[in-house]
Amino acid sequence: MKQKTDIFIIGAGPVGLLSAYLAEKSGLKTIIIDKSEAPLEVGRADALNGRTLQLLEVADLFEDIYPLGLPCNTSSIWEKGEFVSRQSGWWDALEGCFHKHFLMLGQAFIEQSLDQKLTAIDAPVLRQTVVKDIVVTDKGCVSTLENGDVIESDYVIGSDGSRSFVRNHFNIPFEITRPQIVWAVIDAVFETSFTRVPEIIVFQAETSDVAWIPREGNIDRFYIRMDRKDFTIEEAMERINIAMAPHTIKIKELVWFSQFSVKESVSEKFLIDNRVILAGDACHIHSVNGGQGLNTGLSDAFNLIWKLNMIKNYGTDKSLIQSYEDERKPVALSVIESSGELVRSTKYSDTGTHAKDYVKIVERKAGNITGMGIRYGEHGIEGTRIHDFKVNKGSEVKRLYTLLDYTKFTMLYFGNDSVDLVMPTYVNFIQIHSENLKEAYWTDYDQYENQVIIVRPDSYIESAGKASEAALLLKSCVRKYSKVEHSILVS
Repeated sequence: MKQKTDIFIIGAGPVGLLSAYLAEKSGLKTIIIDKSEAPLEVGRADALNGRTLQLLEVADLFEDIYPLGLPCNTSSIWEKGEFVSRQSGWWDALEGCFHKHFLMLGQAFIEQSLDQKLTAIDAPVLRQTVVKDIVVTDKGCVSTLENGDVIESDYVIGSDGSRSFVRNHFNIPFEITRPQIVWAVIDAVFETSFTRVPEIIVFQAETSDVAWIPREGNIDRFYIRMDRKDFTIEEAMERINIAMAPHTIKIKELVWFSQFSVKESVSEKFLIDNRVILAGDACHIHSVNGGQGLNTGLSDAFNLIWKLNMIKNYGTDKSLIQSYEDERKPVALSVIESSGELVRSTKYSDTGTHAKDYVKIVERKAGNITGMGIRYGEHGIEGTRIHDFKVNKGSEVKRLYTLLDYTKFTMLYFGNDSVDLVMPTYVNFIQIHSENLKEAYWTDYDQYENQVIIVRPDSYIESAGKASEAALLLKSCVRKYSKVEHSILVS
């Protein structure tokens, strides 16, 4: 059987599922496959950062996912059963951010929610399905499945994990560094003499080899550095009890037990012939420290899909896809650096203050860990995230991010003057006044007063200028993203 689609997605983890959801939301047809029988049920990633929560709002996913998790914005250090310190300053200092915390939530909830949404819109994952060949042609991609079916697509997304078939099929270098650090991870309902609190706890001992991670519901997670591949759950629990002494802890109900060795790598390329695209673990892997893996992969999808939407549905030049690699590869490299520094600090410390060293690195790398410091470009506000803030309309109070639409750009005009611009179909216009008007949006947030901001679909700033320059900024945006010059009328 032969099928045609806009995007063929290989791998239905969170990144593949989100890519399919965003694409379908943008009017792009997808086929997504995975070798698994069903979405994940337990284990793997455990937290969404503040930036991911903002992006979920833009994609209309926030209200379904947020109530499932546990907010957590605090880390504390304990030593020999005594409290040492508590930190959350890196969240408190964030501007233009309402969700100043992680949402502690297992990866399974993300996968199940997205899987259900795709099924509901008649774009379900084809399960127990494996690809065996991908050929790039002048017109697109031809992929052959193991059952003999052929899928013709404009693009292929390889979101098929660290052992990616897609990456290996095209012989993309992926040199892995292994720092010989092995961890156990235990998800369980625990019985303990230590008071359960909704904060991340690092236990200071001769090393900082035990971390307690709060989770949704009545479960908790422990990371335990073992530094050997052969160990039992009893041996992992013994290390936890040593770190928590004189407090004790035992498992009441085991949910998941696994081990992982730290591996670090960034793919040499994220793009093959501007047709095959790598995303998530297929193009970057690193330590779990700092909770950056899932969040970085989801941000790959948010960065990528709107660009494919512009190319396919609005005639933007195909070279736009190159900006995906240009923007996301430096982010992946920075995540490798920050997570690597964190994980090594659990083992090596010149002063023997492993836990304190760890928390100081978290504070220094907060831009990566919260996601709020990620930017595209080095100067000005272009390429930075648009701030979230309260927007009023009559008695109704909203937040800016609830007004944004992932399928379109947004022109935000901060000013009280009357403005008359003819918008292309892919740009929404929102005027936000600085004074209370009953029938219009207004705010007392003055960060962007008397400015015009064009916001990309992924809620990063495309361009900015004075309110009087609105027409010029819009023209510049149109020239960049449209083949045909757009007529802009200004009154």
